[in-house]
Formats: sequence, C-alpha cells, structure tokens
Amino acid sequence: METEVPAILRARETIAPERFTFHSSRMRMTHVTAEQLKAMDADSDRCAVELSDAAVDVLGYACLVAIMSMGLGYHRVAQDRLHTRTAENGAPAPVVTSAGALVNGLHTMGARKIALVAPYMRPLTRTVVDYLTHEGIEVLDHAALEIPGNLDVAAHDPAKLPAIAKNLAYGDADAVVLSACVQMPSLSAIEEAEQLLGKPVVSASVCTVHQMLRALGLPAVAPRAGHLLSGAYA
Repeated sequence: METEVPAILRARETIAPERFTFHSSRMRMTHVTAEQLKAMDADSDRCAVELSDAAVDVLGYACLVAIMSMGLGYHRVAQDRLHTRTAENGAPAPVVTSAGALVNGLHTMGARKIALVAPYMRPLTRTVVDYLTHEGIEVLDHAALEIPGNLDVAAHDPAKLPAIAKNLAYGDADAVVLSACVQMPSLSAIEEAEQLLGKPVVSASVCTVHQMLRALGLPAVAPRAGHLLSGAYA
C-alpha cells in the first residue's frame, strides 16, 4: 500500500494534472494468521479517525485477507463503518478496501472466471477463493505461496510471479490476479505477465488505485499498471 499505490499515482502524475499526497496510519500485524488479522481489523477504527484528522479525500484499507477473513461480504460492513468514523470526526471521506476493490475491479472488467496468486498459507488462500466465489467470481485455479511472515511477503521477488502464474490453469480465465495481497509486490511484473499470459492481469493494489480514483471522481487511468488502468475503464 505504501509503495505500489503511490508509485501508480506518481506515474499518473506524468500524464494528468492532479497531484497527490499520501498519509498512513498503521494497524499492527506481524504474522498472517486468523487471530492477528482479527485483532488488526479491530484497530481500523482508530486508523480511520487518525487519517480523518488530516482531512484526506479518500481512505484505502490495505489488508485484503483481514477483510475477507471476517466473513463473506464484510468489505461492505467495514467500508460503511469506517466512513462513519470519518464523518463523526468531522471529515467524511469515502473508504476503499482492497478486498472490495479486487471484487469491484474484476466485475468492472467483466471477469467472471479468474486464476490468482496469493502469498498466504493454504487455509487463508481458500478463504480468499471462497470470498470471491460468493461475489460471483469463479476461481479456476490458484497458487498459495505459503509465506507466513508479513515482512517476508513484502520481500517476495515480483519477477517470479509471471512464471508462477504461467503454471496455473488460466486458459479459460477472463483475467489473472497476479497478487491477491497489497503487501506482496507485483506492479513491476504486471505488463510482463499480460504479455506472457495473453490475459488482462490485475493485482489488489492496481484494483485499489482504480477504485480510489473513481471515489475521487477522477479518471481511473495510469501508465504501466495493466489493462484495468489503461483507460478502458476510466
């Protein structure tokens, strides 16, 4: 969230007049377990209030699996609750969750069947698959990289992702999710993966930027970030 989202928006600044500032408030989580994810989500209200102190124009909730592990459709609950916290603090702002952004981004492209790569352990990856299935998106195949440490997820080499995706059964997929996690970097590999796979390729970060730009009422377009931000769905 703190690297790829700013990188995408900085790239957008080279082709559009808008300029952006970035503000962060952190929920603690060191190991990607169901227990720590639940505790992390409980801390999100504090973060929303702190960010609304800065009168930000949009909030992005960065942990996809934290939302999905709280129950089917939970991104809507979280978005409404956190928006309410900002309004109560006198600085109402729309809230985009990476979980909801991935769902909405795929629906925007008309992607009903996908393949995906996730860094999580197998049970949490299954949670992601079930969540997307509930939202009308069929996951034809997926790879769970089983990286338990949050910092290790961030250190995963994005150059490895296209080959990992290539081994999935993606032939009938409408799109491929190269990283179903905003912590695992993939931006530098998005365009390569699209060329290798011959499919639209997105990530949780790309979808988050798309939805944040739409929430701001701005054209959702940015260079070198794949098909979703190409301008076809601006």
